[in-house]
Amino acid sequence: MIDISFTYAELEYFLLILVRVSCFVFVAPFFSMNNTPRQIRIGLSIFLSYLLFLSLDRNEVVYDSVVEYAVIVMKEAVTGFLIGWGAQLCTTIAAFAGSIVDMETGLSMVSLMDPATKETATFTGVFYQYMFTLFLIITGMYQYLLQALIDTFTLIPVNGAVFRTDALLESMIRFMSDYVIIGFRICLPIFCVMLLLNCTLGVLAKVSPQMNMFAVGMQMKILIGLIVMFLTVRMLPDAANFIFDEMKRMIVSFVEGMM
Repeated sequence: MIDISFTYAELEYFLLILVRVSCFVFVAPFFSMNNTPRQIRIGLSIFLSYLLFLSLDRNEVVYDSVVEYAVIVMKEAVTGFLIGWGAQLCTTIAAFAGSIVDMETGLSMVSLMDPATKETATFTGVFYQYMFTLFLIITGMYQYLLQALIDTFTLIPVNGAVFRTDALLESMIRFMSDYVIIGFRICLPIFCVMLLLNCTLGVLAKVSPQMNMFAVGMQMKILIGLIVMFLTVRMLPDAANFIFDEMKRMIVSFVEGMM
């Protein structure tokens, strides 16, 4: 006969674990995509929480009123949100690089609806985001995200988060500098080719003023931009490694800011 009895203390502890895990799953990249059914995300959160509940060394959660328990719940929610958000921030680097490419090649006039975010995005930005999501699956980076979440329960026990705003703010400032550097590394080949093309078109405009360089230049930018994108596809795995390394660093710095 299966015994499913439990105490109120065990239920409260399980719910606190579920809050952190669910906030992470609904924010972290790959797991938080809108085309992933919510039932799947809820089921994954409950399943992971149950496994963690069975394997973790339970520490006593002490509180005197419902308000104090609500504060503990909010602390767990913020902890899971920050861990997932630190990883999610790094995926915006791909959109940043794609917007620069579209601005240089003239594709910024083309916009489409991204089904993953339900927001208007540029053509190259969506292409880069889906490519990096594919690399995230191929390289098993999603397993690292889950393992990082599990390890946080050892580093930051339930009701053990201490939010150090100075460390978290420093992590965000460091990320903003790396955000621009990694984004330009991804789009640097296309940026350099477009710069040379603009210089060439400028010289041709002076040499032969009768030519309509605006009409010719727009078509050449799109054509050459697509050719360079095709030739630089082999560079995307290395660019993905830059983003994944930054993702790991952001998760570690955010966890250290809450220890």
